[in-house]
This record gives sequence, C-alpha cells and structure tokens, in this order.
Amino acid sequence: MLVIGGARSGKSRYAEEIAERAGKPVTYAATAGAPRDAEMEARITLHQSRRPDHWRTLEVPLDLAAAVPGEGILLIDCLTLWLTNLMLGEHDIAAGRARLLEALEVRERPVIAVANEVGEGIVPATPLGRAFRDEQGMLNQAMARAATTVIKMVAGIPLMVKPAPEPRIQL
Repeated sequence: MLVIGGARSGKSRYAEEIAERAGKPVTYAATAGAPRDAEMEARITLHQSRRPDHWRTLEVPLDLAAAVPGEGILLIDCLTLWLTNLMLGEHDIAAGRARLLEALEVRERPVIAVANEVGEGIVPATPLGRAFRDEQGMLNQAMARAATTVIKMVAGIPLMVKPAPEPRIQL
C-alpha cells in the first residue's frame, strides 16, 4: 500500500492507524535520520510519540531495502525523507530505488509506504529542487505501480486511487 499526499495531509497518521488496526506485529522503518534542526527534531518527536511501544523501530536513513525482509507489517515513513537523504549524500538514487523495489517484490508480508506528493505545486526555483521533484515523482510512480493499493490523503481524508474503476465513456 502506498499512502501519498501533501505536507500535513494526514498520511502518516492514516498509515499508522491502518497498521495498528491490523493487529499484527509492526516494524516501523524510520527514514529521517539525525535531525538537521530543531523543527525537524520536533517532527521526529511527534512521530515517535504516536508509535505504540510494541512496534519495532528501525532507523534506515539510507539502506531502506535492508529493512524490507522480516515478519509482520512493514510501515515505511517516509520515502520522501529517504530520497532526501540519498540526494544530499550524493548516493546513487536509481540503484537505491531499484534495490528497494526488488526487496519489496519478494516480500510476502504487508507493506505500507508513506510518500509526499511534491509535483502539484509550483516549479522549484533551483536545479536541486527540480531534480528532487523529478526523482520523487519517479519514485512515487514506481511505488504506485508496485502497490496493490494507493491512497491519496487530502485534508485528512483518504481517497482511493488504486484500485480504481475502469473509466467508462457515457454515450
């Protein structure tokens, strides 16, 4: 399952609720890494405070594919921060994306991945911003193709994107 949406759309909370309601063991793959400033530290603390104590947490700012094998539900939060870490560290993004998708393809247990939709706003002013937007779009497309379910969060409301009914032309 891919849960996608804008900033503060409720995507992380929704993904956490789905994982908790399943009643199975949950591994939370936290991708943020070390906070870069006080505001990011506050966001990480908020996410940590919502996590049940019985969930297992893995800190995976770079090697996300390594977190994919395992039992129970895997909750990845979030793909956007993982991509940010790869880009800022000048890692091979295509190789990281390929490793992640390969690991997900063979996993037999449920995965809930969270990602930001960054392509609906203005065109970023910098080359790095445009490169990030493009890479995030390609990652989101690849994850959506691999997912059986895609949910888009809008103002805290989940909208089913995939599976979607076949479009029909009315005559």
